[in-house]
Amino acid sequence: MENNNTDYVYSNVTQLDEADASRKYLANVFLWMFVALGVSAFCAYDFANTPSLLNLLIDGTTHQLTGLAYIAMFSPLAFVLLISFGLNKISYPVLALLFIAYAAVTGISLSFILLVYTTASVVNVFITASLVFGVMAVAGYTTHQDLTKFGSIMIMLLFGIIIASLVNFFMHSSGLNMLIAYIGVAVFVGLTAYDVQKLKTYRRRFRIW
Repeated sequence: MENNNTDYVYSNVTQLDEADASRKYLANVFLWMFVALGVSAFCAYDFANTPSLLNLLIDGTTHQLTGLAYIAMFSPLAFVLLISFGLNKISYPVLALLFIAYAAVTGISLSFILLVYTTASVVNVFITASLVFGVMAVAGYTTHQDLTKFGSIMIMLLFGIIIASLVNFFMHSSGLNMLIAYIGVAVFVGLTAYDVQKLKTYRRRFRIW
């Protein structure tokens, strides 16, 4: 028997197009993240293994941190705030440039880690963090649970971690430092799922490819 109802066909095509568009959009987002991680890794390795660059961060005579080192440590937060508040006001090329600059400065600030820990231990932590990020990204994309309120709590905790870290920078409390580390891991795991779901919703709302 002939079926004259074509809505079923078109609705399926729409669903496939929507799913394909979501995958392309998230793939583009993760591509930018991959590029940023590469820039950060390169800058961290270069500054940690090039004496002339390392001297810009650590005074060779006093072995104290230089002014540039403090700028490198705190400027990523300034970049995050600038990009966040200027997201809808700054042009795309400028945003892309700010994002790459943020990745570079973050890498420079992380170069100190390579001076304390071995390359093998850093690689192991990076692989573990990548796996956790991947799992939570998939969870955030596939879950039907609304994470909006959950994300708001995570963002509040994130600001609390930043404030506590600044305070502990002067207190040098090992106990508080460990507490910040554990809470920080939990917060960023939750934020990963929240942000991926937000990206999925954002693309659908504004029809971004």
